[in-house]
Amino acid sequence: MPTPSRRAVLTGAAGLAATATLAPRPASAASAAPARVRLTREDHRVVVIGSGFGGGVSALRLAQAGVPVTVLERGRRWPTGPDAETFPRVSGLDKRALWYGTVPEAVRPLAKLIGTPLDFQPYAGLLEPVLGENILSVCAAGVGGGSLVYQGMTLQPSEAVFNTWLPEALDYRRMDRIHYPRVARMLQAATAPDELIDSPTYYAARTFADRTRRAGYGVEKIPMPIDWSYAQAELRGAMKASYTNGDCALGVNNGGKHSVDVTYLKQAEATGKVTVLTHHHVTSVARAADGRWEVTVDRTDDSGTVLEHKVLTSRALIMAAGSVNTSKLLVRADATGAIPDLPDGIGEGWGANGDRIYAWTNLQQDFGKEQGGPVVYGSKDWTDPHTANTIIQASLPPLGIDTRTTMLVGFGVSPDRGHLRYDSATDSVSLHWPRHGDTGSYRAIDRRVKEVSRGLGALIDTNSLVNSTWHPLGGAPMGTVCDLDGRVRGQKGLYVLDGALIPGTTGACNPSMTIAAVAERALDTITAHDIGTLI
Repeated sequence: MPTPSRRAVLTGAAGLAATATLAPRPASAASAAPARVRLTREDHRVVVIGSGFGGGVSALRLAQAGVPVTVLERGRRWPTGPDAETFPRVSGLDKRALWYGTVPEAVRPLAKLIGTPLDFQPYAGLLEPVLGENILSVCAAGVGGGSLVYQGMTLQPSEAVFNTWLPEALDYRRMDRIHYPRVARMLQAATAPDELIDSPTYYAARTFADRTRRAGYGVEKIPMPIDWSYAQAELRGAMKASYTNGDCALGVNNGGKHSVDVTYLKQAEATGKVTVLTHHHVTSVARAADGRWEVTVDRTDDSGTVLEHKVLTSRALIMAAGSVNTSKLLVRADATGAIPDLPDGIGEGWGANGDRIYAWTNLQQDFGKEQGGPVVYGSKDWTDPHTANTIIQASLPPLGIDTRTTMLVGFGVSPDRGHLRYDSATDSVSLHWPRHGDTGSYRAIDRRVKEVSRGLGALIDTNSLVNSTWHPLGGAPMGTVCDLDGRVRGQKGLYVLDGALIPGTTGACNPSMTIAAVAERALDTITAHDIGTLI
């Protein structure tokens, strides 16, 4: 029986974590700024930093309440449509993949070995790898934030798991009745039709489901924010392949994916109350002498050249730049005194959501040259909320050869937490993670993945090569830094409404659904009580 090529195995092992070996390059340093850069000052009612789930929910619900909102997004827009080539393809990465990044010398040999040098010119690309102690966190950039590049699993934890790992005062039953369904409607979450799953390119998904059932575990379809008719149109030849060949890990070129930019933000902009400013890279936040919030921004072009310095002031500031970048801004503001009297706990409570990514090479079954995606089936093991975990199969993009390798991904629960710290010598904030963090979660996931993949072949745990997470959470968590509605304690008009608010885990699920539902819950309260006082 033929064995997979070295390139196929290595590509599978790197797969989703390929960019996890990269070092970030800040936008302001991507290229030399012009000798004279003008300084502009503006005043706004509400400023939202970031345009992902937290920022999108905030913008729409405030606009619907009649409040004008300015959204600052460091990245660019990524418009899609049938047969578009907006996003880079994983099978042929280019500068669009990376946020002003190049390959560090230490990993250049590995990049060359898998045939992907990843040595691109600076560009406002999709992914920013943030290398910390014992962890590499991958952060998104662009209008829509992480929703542009996430696979799309729209999972809601059970009540028992939710209440074990998140504050019970959030009132799961109310969220289950109101806020989770609201998010599902906005994202138009739907499961893949059987007609699609039964097609040849979805053989890997069917194999995963069969193997999982034979291992004694339950299997169910995963709700996804996708109009599956686009994938069916691809099978008919009406569009170039994007879903049906698995080449959608860095965005879906054909459209049909209900990401934040085409759902929450599209509706928000349609109100006439919301302005989304792209290429606005926030470098610091502060409290002005008059009590208003002050946001310092570099306006750049796609290459990172600074075109304008801006200082925006506002009555209310919503931090929604993602767990790592929101936390970095607040940790630095706390350490430098730019925001006096921030609560204890800034930078703490950071978690990796128990992420685990495997490359599974199955020598008994050939997955074929193309694997339909992005995700169809998953398996939940939530009986014990203290060890709850979920595993799914995620297709590899086409490699141009027959491959017997696909990806298996897990999410689990864990009490382990890291933190972010300010270094005055370099005026920077670094991420720190315990050396053996999430070990208990990893064991639970690993046991199940090995049972599913048992047989002739190989299983590569990519986290043992590069310990990474695509789902960072915490850094300004509810209960210590913020209240349940994201209000930063003791700081009038300052809110955190993104993954930084979530204390380290979203209960054996990828975080998008819970981040959005928590933000929806918070905005119900904020629009009812804070407009006219804090906003």
